[in-house]
Amino acid sequence: MPSDYVAPGQEYTRDTAYIESRITADGADGWRVEPDRYRLIVARACPWANRMLIVRRLLGLEDALSVGMCGPTHDERSWTFDLDPGGVDPVLGIERIQDAYFARVPDYPKGITVPAIVDIPSGAVVTNDFAQMSLDLSTEWRPFHREGAPDLLPAAQREEMDAVMRRVYTEVNNGVYRCGFAGSQAAYDDAYDRLWTALDWLEERLATRRFLMGDAITEADVRLFTTLARFDPVYHGHFKANRQRLTEMPALWGYARDLFQTPGFGDTIDFAQIKEHYYVVHEDVNPSGIVPKGPALDGWLEPHDREALSTGGSPFGDGTPPPPPRDAELVPQHATPLPGGVAPVR
Repeated sequence: MPSDYVAPGQEYTRDTAYIESRITADGADGWRVEPDRYRLIVARACPWANRMLIVRRLLGLEDALSVGMCGPTHDERSWTFDLDPGGVDPVLGIERIQDAYFARVPDYPKGITVPAIVDIPSGAVVTNDFAQMSLDLSTEWRPFHREGAPDLLPAAQREEMDAVMRRVYTEVNNGVYRCGFAGSQAAYDDAYDRLWTALDWLEERLATRRFLMGDAITEADVRLFTTLARFDPVYHGHFKANRQRLTEMPALWGYARDLFQTPGFGDTIDFAQIKEHYYVVHEDVNPSGIVPKGPALDGWLEPHDREALSTGGSPFGDGTPPPPPRDAELVPQHATPLPGGVAPVR
């Protein structure tokens, strides 16, 4: 998760000083796309890392890009591999993702964040620029996509989609954090108003189209979904983004359920880890460390009936749904309201 800080009395500002190296087909930055060379490090709790899990699943990059999972909590040093036997990542042989940052830049002074992609031979982080990373999976890693991988960045819609994604990022993805970490009443009030202005815009937009760009899923939907999945469990209460619950916004709630029930989306969501991360790690917001038992999550499986907004065809456009998750990457059953796994796409 990108590093967070707030100055008392001020608006929350996200630290965006990332390692901006890119892994490309031509290796222009010194890092060439190669299967089995890199390891994607994520935490299911983190919305920015969750994006990468979804895109990797949709594009079918499991064979080319392995994944390492950090646990849901961390200390001031970094995320840890406490879910793995012995607390050590089995490929990188490290206990903390911090070690991979230090292998790249000794005494790395910036935020130790996920997602990050690590060069396995050197053990060094290549990049933690989460916004560019998912775009590169669609473009630079294309030779390793599965047959039937959807086009998440359709060229004909790219200009409009980039504008939508910018607004989603500044006002919604980051907007909930501006509410939760506001350093003053005035900063909170401004953040709250901006967030709900954007959510009302999205509610109106999604009332007439199945997905953000039309009939097919794109990168824009991936970016919005990970915030919506955390909205009622975390952001509504913990971050005081509480004008309404997601379940009280018909278009957004139907849209979120539609994506949740689509292979590649809901099967990456671990609600238990999400709640544990926010309520335990954010001691300044929740000093008791108590994790709430609610809200009820069974509504995620309710019919959404959003197919009626589509002109036909698959949510994957000319592509196909991804296969089921691999056994090693399944979300524990206790973490999800899906007793039998994700419902098939309709």
